[in-house]
Amino acid sequence: MKIGFVGLGIMGSAMAANLIRAGFDVTVWNRSAERCAACAGMGAEIAASPRMAAECSDVVIAMLADPRAVLSVRDGADGILAGLKPGAGYLDMSTVDAETSIESARMAHEKGALFLEAPVAGSRKPAEDATLTIMAAGDRPLYDAALPALEAMGKKILFLGAVGNAARMKLANNLVMSGMLTALCEGMALASGSGLDTAQFLEVLDSGAVSNPMFRLKGPQIAANREFPTSFPLKHMQKDLRLALRLAEEIGQPLFATATVNELYKKALAEGHGESDFAAVSRIIKK
Repeated sequence: MKIGFVGLGIMGSAMAANLIRAGFDVTVWNRSAERCAACAGMGAEIAASPRMAAECSDVVIAMLADPRAVLSVRDGADGILAGLKPGAGYLDMSTVDAETSIESARMAHEKGALFLEAPVAGSRKPAEDATLTIMAAGDRPLYDAALPALEAMGKKILFLGAVGNAARMKLANNLVMSGMLTALCEGMALASGSGLDTAQFLEVLDSGAVSNPMFRLKGPQIAANREFPTSFPLKHMQKDLRLALRLAEEIGQPLFATATVNELYKKALAEGHGESDFAAVSRIIKK
């Protein structure tokens, strides 16, 4: 299977590398061309545009930051759709709203191609280790054909039915993750501010019902209050919160806690922490 891979950011570069290691014939494209060098060194071809990445592939995968970025590489004379061949597959692994995925599916179908949305749960390390959770929805024949490629990037792959379901599932997942991290930051601030040892506080958390890998990873980083290794940029988490709240508004579902969490992330964004890991929201809470 020939795969085009568009978008080599923190996640995409690791995912494309795993496809190459798994033996797939991969052609890559990224807006900043220098990001293609590592994959090229592993044997990937470099496309001059998203269109060319699609033209030479059986399946073209996109891994972009947000809906605006998806549209910028999907549409236009040099976009993915312009190079999409009848019978080929367009697989968007970006985290976007359901409406963006539904429109991408419609446009792909007009080209005689298949479409699958497949956002992921996980950050830099799971992407590097090929242990992502992949939530897929859309054309089942493309899911079946692309499953070996998905298995090269993730450990848990779910098919969720109609296009839009995976986008909604990813937003619900990230809503919970951002809330959990916010609760951790507030708990650590309370423990530290009242004279408790934060290492012991984290030990207590890890021994009980709320024990989880994120707390074990982020807790010591937050306690040290150093620069956070960027596994998942804070600006992307705030984007996901914004999309989740918009979805909630559409269906009439109140999200009281999430609305408050979003304000914290907006404050962190305004204070210049957008490029930092989302754990940098702790700097706002500590104030």
